[in-house]
Amino acid sequence: MLGHHYTHSFLETAIASVNAGCNLELSYGMRNNVFMHIPQALAMGNITLQMLRDRVRPLFYTRMRLGEFDPPAMNPYSSLDLSVVQSPEHRNLSLEAAVKSFVLLKNVRGTLPLRAQDLSSQHLAVVGPFADNPRVLFGDYAPVPEPQYIYTPRRGLETLGVNVSFTAGCSEPRCQRYSRAELVRVVGAADVVLVCLGTGVDVETEAKDRSDLSLPGHQLELLQDAVQ
Repeated sequence: MLGHHYTHSFLETAIASVNAGCNLELSYGMRNNVFMHIPQALAMGNITLQMLRDRVRPLFYTRMRLGEFDPPAMNPYSSLDLSVVQSPEHRNLSLEAAVKSFVLLKNVRGTLPLRAQDLSSQHLAVVGPFADNPRVLFGDYAPVPEPQYIYTPRRGLETLGVNVSFTAGCSEPRCQRYSRAELVRVVGAADVVLVCLGTGVDVETEAKDRSDLSLPGHQLELLQDAVQ
């Protein structure tokens, strides 16, 4: 609110927020946060004690339902140890979730799914800044997985034992420097081409808003060259 000049102080912000129904503040690492001014607002009469109780009640109701106040013996997560981290069962579940979350917008002449047995005699080209760059595959607020568990499109296809050629065209999502000649060479020799484009946290994330939804840099040109 301060940044948008809706209020002029943390006290004003606390008053406006509580009156509007807000009951949470993301203030990690802040010694002087907005909600620390609630006692002053209460003393000044800008908010009421009943209003504070109404704001706090759903917070503690949720925390109780989550078991935060239960004895450790009642919490099933207390018995877990590091052996479950990256366990085969969890990795298989993650794979299942990934497979079931794909959205297919168009499937001309039943091109997909690609079948490994049909590709053994074909040459695949995997191109684009997202084709083989593990760093850009994860969104904002995502965990940092161990590298051996990250499968880029290129790595995943190579596990099928098919003939795969690769070029990024541009090394990062902003795609300011684009190697058209290399892309044309790789794509021209392929039977099937997979173009991996997008944005990633380098281009858009919290505090990195964009004014349009266009592909960054030369990515659209890369796509058009691959199609042509």
